[in-house]
Amino acid sequence: MKKIIYTIIPCILTLFTACEDDFIDLTPPASITDNVYYNEAEHFLTGTNRFYTNLMGWRDDQGIFSDHGSDLVGYFEEGGMQEYGRGQTLSELNDDYYTDTYEALRDINLLLERAEAYNGEDSIAEYVAAAKFHRAWQYFFLVQRFGGVTIVTKPLDVNSAELSAPRNSRYEVVAQIIADLDAAIAGLPNEANIASEDKGKFSKEAAMAFKADVLLHEATWMKYVGTTTDGDGVNSGAGSAGFDASKITPYLQEVVTLTEAVMNSGTFELWNHNDVLNDLSSNFLFNLEGADSNPGGLDKATNKEFILYGKYDFTFRQAGVLVSHVYNGRLRPSRKMMDLFLCSDGLPINESPLFQGYFNTQDEFQNRDKRMKAYFTSHLNLGNVPQTGDVVLNGTNNFGYFNSKFMSWNWDGPGAIRATMTESYDLPLLRLAEVYLMYAEALYELNGSLTDTQMDASINLIKERAGLPAISNAFLAANNMDIETEIKRERAIELYAESASRYTDLRRWGVAEQELGEAVYGAVIEGTVYEGNAALYTPGSYSYAPEATTTGVGERECLLIQPASTRNFSRDNYLFPIPTSQVDETFLQNPGY
Repeated sequence: MKKIIYTIIPCILTLFTACEDDFIDLTPPASITDNVYYNEAEHFLTGTNRFYTNLMGWRDDQGIFSDHGSDLVGYFEEGGMQEYGRGQTLSELNDDYYTDTYEALRDINLLLERAEAYNGEDSIAEYVAAAKFHRAWQYFFLVQRFGGVTIVTKPLDVNSAELSAPRNSRYEVVAQIIADLDAAIAGLPNEANIASEDKGKFSKEAAMAFKADVLLHEATWMKYVGTTTDGDGVNSGAGSAGFDASKITPYLQEVVTLTEAVMNSGTFELWNHNDVLNDLSSNFLFNLEGADSNPGGLDKATNKEFILYGKYDFTFRQAGVLVSHVYNGRLRPSRKMMDLFLCSDGLPINESPLFQGYFNTQDEFQNRDKRMKAYFTSHLNLGNVPQTGDVVLNGTNNFGYFNSKFMSWNWDGPGAIRATMTESYDLPLLRLAEVYLMYAEALYELNGSLTDTQMDASINLIKERAGLPAISNAFLAANNMDIETEIKRERAIELYAESASRYTDLRRWGVAEQELGEAVYGAVIEGTVYEGNAALYTPGSYSYAPEATTTGVGERECLLIQPASTRNFSRDNYLFPIPTSQVDETFLQNPGY
């Protein structure tokens, strides 16, 4: 944040409408400055509307987010998150995620400062609450990426003391986030009271769900990571001021309370239209636009699962980046991801008599979780399992599987409704399925178990949509399974490629160095139709020879995408480096950089 001078952009956009419409009968734009804006209630409305574009968007989701380069993805190239997943991140002079976030905070703080002095008759309480939600969102992004940062709650000028202040600890920043979210919860309307034309704006339930997300993240971080990434605040890092392990239990208890309130609000529901979508709800939920975006004729109005999301529209706000193209190429799954899916009897593949093995290309898809077909069959033949001969292993980045999650229906093929860069489906940031999983995880962390009733109210609802039987304590015991593994399995599968969930989870559970340090594999070769078949498999076209790893049928040689020797993720990589342009004798770099 140091050394950054911010400017306010006079043209404050509403969510979708054109700038010039906002300033009809107002002061000419050239004369609008910080001092004369925010003197009418409408200014606060347009100000908070503009902040929504600072939430994560499709461009971000293809960079830092979407599980790129994680252990669940079978695609790698030089640069970006692929390097991060290997522990290869280096300190850079600048980081747009740092700079842009503080620029957004400057605008938010300006609105909040003007709100304190506003004396108009029209209430602006809802806009203030929304602005505080936005500020909490931006600070949580900074905490997840950098750890402790400097807290700024007012617009700065060139003489502000904060420009030369040291970093606050992550615990101090989280306290500020919680305070802002409490104010947001108190001041925002319920989702049921938000007009249809304003859907996508923050609701009370969204603030509650987001606060639960923050609290679960920090409770598990304090429990499993502790102060190991903080530095001492003297030689490196932001230090550990405010760390208090006694907060872990109250945080988790509040996660349960908040998620229960959202779950019981009667406002949200899982989007399950498997009956008209050939069991592909878990695909079409993520590319909803108009009724022509899926074979069931369902549009965005049918989606009551998204609680917090980036709003897009084909007329007013298209993605503007290569969404389908990127998800087609860069989110193809790894061996680990494919083997996570349970069989339709609810058992892991190494325990289920329903698992058909890997001999033919189609075998491993049989009798499995419905999400496997929804995510990982070709978008040109969605839901239809590839047959032997359909997948030819003949080169780099073709490791045996497709991805179709977050891809427009039939993109780049007959009947396609969207060309890449024009996709306009909403981007989920928090949805009901994740609330169920937060609820289940918090209960597990508190009690070491869930009751059958608690499983039925949460994780079993997600499993039902996936075509899996409900689990119970008796089922788990009888099959040598445990609820912790099932919660983590569901997070990996249900939230695949959403909002950096995999990186976030592995770090806050304190296991990222183990999971990201493993070799990454693709299709099974040994004992399959590919072995010795030149028409289906060209060994010389890959950088590495096949290597044996554990599969659903024991040790088998698989395509080796990245060897363990190239993956060196460490505890130092849990946080990104502070851009070096900001570092000096008082503003210290994170440990390890």
